[in-house]
Amino acid sequence: MVPTYSFVVPIYNEEETIAELYRRISRVMDQLEGTVELILVNDGSRDRSLDLLRKLRESDQRVKYLSLARNFGHQIAVTAGLNFTQGQVVVILDADLQDPPELIPAMVELWQQGYDLIYAQRTHRRRESFFKRLNAYVFYRVLKQLADVDIPTDTGDFCLMDRKVVNALNAMPERNRYIRGLRAWVGFRQTVLPFEREPRYAGEVKYTFRKSLALAINGLVSFSKVPLRLATYTGLLAAAIALIMVILVLYWRLFQPNSPVTGFALIAMAIFFLGAVQLICIGILGEYVGRIYEEVKGRPMYTLAEMDGFEPLD
Repeated sequence: MVPTYSFVVPIYNEEETIAELYRRISRVMDQLEGTVELILVNDGSRDRSLDLLRKLRESDQRVKYLSLARNFGHQIAVTAGLNFTQGQVVVILDADLQDPPELIPAMVELWQQGYDLIYAQRTHRRRESFFKRLNAYVFYRVLKQLADVDIPTDTGDFCLMDRKVVNALNAMPERNRYIRGLRAWVGFRQTVLPFEREPRYAGEVKYTFRKSLALAINGLVSFSKVPLRLATYTGLLAAAIALIMVILVLYWRLFQPNSPVTGFALIAMAIFFLGAVQLICIGILGEYVGRIYEEVKGRPMYTLAEMDGFEPLD
């Protein structure tokens, strides 16, 4: 039987939260009218997460799981789950319970009102450091200003999507996935549902600063050409400064040969400045070229080591 609802939850070293996650999601599944499938995607966990998923599958046939052959990253794990969903309504939420499953019925009500995509928008982040909250605040607003599409601020992957939105996402072949931008890009009728984000239920934070920074760069490069234009403008500015410096150096050499601003120190400063500008511009170009390189290789986004609850693949 084709389910009405599909829940997609990426799992990475979440053995401490899986039991509570299932308890809270199962209560929501029991409340909804219609059949539900819960797709848990093991993203190469190194703890007992996969064993716990197997046990959940044995005890509840609504539970299905995919196990990726290695850790491919959060966005790819979400993509894998979306590829296997069958429901008319698809919900993405994280396993750390910072995305409360109890919010799903309110999302379903908005879907029933005719919205195709409902974002859960964070109004407050409980027990998160000031540094992390500041970084998130700045990033989302910078991305909104620079991106080619309107990506709502303070929205993570927690959302509800109609089947036509999921079909559009699954039809996109790009490998450097930024789900938050892709779902905004596809269009359809969208709205936000505010909520206060809970602290992590248990375990360690999986999105370290390095991973968050990589996701931010990926989102910016995937949905904006402004960094390329910035490299061009920076090069033009450096050329203008260099031209001014040439004129000043000639003036000082011809008319003020004893001036303290002439000499090796000034030349060294100019060389270092131009070298820094060149390296920054090359780095920006490298980000875009690297993505082109990843796309043209044509490798699959992920490989599966194990799955249960799905029809056999052709």
